[in-house]
Amino acid sequence: MTHVKRHIIFDLDGTLIDSSESIFASISRAFDESNQVLRYPLTNKIIGPPLQETLSHLSGTEDLSILKLLSDRFKENYDKKGFLQTKVYPGISAMLTTLMGYNFYMYVVTNKRIVPTLKILNHLGWDKYFKEICSIDSIRNFGNDKSKAGILLHIIKNNNISNNSVYIGDHKDDLVASTKAGIPFFHATWGYGNHISDQINTLESPQDLCRYFIKDT
Repeated sequence: MTHVKRHIIFDLDGTLIDSSESIFASISRAFDESNQVLRYPLTNKIIGPPLQETLSHLSGTEDLSILKLLSDRFKENYDKKGFLQTKVYPGISAMLTTLMGYNFYMYVVTNKRIVPTLKILNHLGWDKYFKEICSIDSIRNFGNDKSKAGILLHIIKNNNISNNSVYIGDHKDDLVASTKAGIPFFHATWGYGNHISDQINTLESPQDLCRYFIKDT
């Protein structure tokens, strides 16, 4: 019998929640209020990377003063009301409840900032599910590696779960982070990422995740 991993680490956007509508609306407003022009269309491809990277891409500039203005406007819009437009993928809430009932430990690792991350989880009533929630700006002691892999490594080391954890995400960057952190990866195909690889574990639905991890418990 295969040893079941008891610690499940989740990406947030595109894995647990669909935040596309809320992010697009707040970005559009930020550009309008900053008198900047969107150089590229707003598609799901922009969701996942850190905010600064996304704004630089969409504005076509690396001017820090412009990026700070855009960032400040986005945060003001998104953190106050924009996050309330967040949608939950079908079956996610039931999946979290089931996993908690089977005594799995769950975590969140995301490139999203910690303020809206906590607001969203609180708004959805999901605080109770997660043992630890880590964002790109919430951990101060994982060295010079400010990537998602660095945050994953913090979670793994902080909880001593290197041999007993998996990462669930929707994007190729999640696979890269998981590989660097040295833990198995499962692709949530319902999210924003397209086909990643034929050589990885794939989940077609949240119910698939429950069936996979609970079958041998």
